[in-house]
Amino acid sequence: MYAMTDRKDKRYYFDWAASAPFDITQTQPHYGNPSSLHSEGRAAKQAIEDARQKCADVLQVPPQTLYFTSGGTESNSIAILSNLMRKGNGRIISSLAEHASVRDAMETLDRLGKPVGVITVDSGGRVTAENLQKVLEKFEGIRFCSIMAVNNEVGSVNDIACLRDVMRKYTEKKAPVHFHCDLVQAVGKMPLDISNWEIDSASISAHKFCGPRGIGLLYLRRPAGQGGIEILYKGGGQENGIKGGTENIQGAVSLAECLEKYANPKTVTENHARALERWNRLTSSLMAMERCTIIPVHRTARNTNGNEFSPYILQAAFKNIPGEVMARALDDMGFAVSTGAACSSSSPERPVLKAMGVEENLRIEGIRISQGFTTTDQDIEALINAITEVLKFL
Repeated sequence: MYAMTDRKDKRYYFDWAASAPFDITQTQPHYGNPSSLHSEGRAAKQAIEDARQKCADVLQVPPQTLYFTSGGTESNSIAILSNLMRKGNGRIISSLAEHASVRDAMETLDRLGKPVGVITVDSGGRVTAENLQKVLEKFEGIRFCSIMAVNNEVGSVNDIACLRDVMRKYTEKKAPVHFHCDLVQAVGKMPLDISNWEIDSASISAHKFCGPRGIGLLYLRRPAGQGGIEILYKGGGQENGIKGGTENIQGAVSLAECLEKYANPKTVTENHARALERWNRLTSSLMAMERCTIIPVHRTARNTNGNEFSPYILQAAFKNIPGEVMARALDDMGFAVSTGAACSSSSPERPVLKAMGVEENLRIEGIRISQGFTTTDQDIEALINAITEVLKFL
């Protein structure tokens, strides 16, 4: 599915965390506007509602809690920037290891005078219960908290249920804290329990699990204006006022199709087990290379059980080789890897690694290797051999 042509006859794709290859079979056009009353409009409206129901069935949430957006960035922005509509000076906090769309939204809130705060992460990139508790105790009037489920740079997995319990205890005698969770790197890659986690909002992006670009989901546990968020910008009232603009019907239908295929519990469990085997093989081989450092350094094949780190994302550094140079060398050999999050690839800053306390030289030398549903054992062996060859001449 992901073979491509370039300077080599065969390409090996290891940048799934940036975007997954397409796997879309839905082709029936729905050209009517869902807001129109004619037959074509009603058919389009039915298609998008059917897609919403399919997504709800997979995620095990009520369909009325799901809203189609343009992707994870917009979903994060809708949720976080809704705090501009909130009365009072309730503080908004997020972890230092969040996606750029969250970090940038937090900077916007700060510039506009909303009180914000940060939650530090441990050396593995995770938010611990202790660190969250410290922030909750430090600030008064916290009303919104954003913590991602799986980190997009190093694959660290946050214990969302545990963090939710910490917040619930904090709010026993105070106003509730809206808990937002970026699920972009988690959907299809790990079991989800959105309802039992009792998160208030969540973001999902289709192109991370083989769906099209430009379509995603925003989950809202409570309706807007009824204990939920207040929308900052509005359009024509589509998606119950959450996301204005004519709906992306084909995108919604394709998202639902890929969600059914890749995010159902049985498939997630099977793919996770196979991914873990491949990742342990890769990690073991990289650890045996004298010039390679796994980031974080305590992530090894022995403790990579899929609970602390996602087996789909790995960060590694190679001594005296800048990450950009390594990525280009591997690209010349037919392998696609990245130097970090695609949205921040043009910047030498690695804020997530810096927040983890990673040394500057390792941040500069780091590359991100991310596999996916169709990665094979042979692909892993080919990558190991390619890295070995690169280290001979760099």
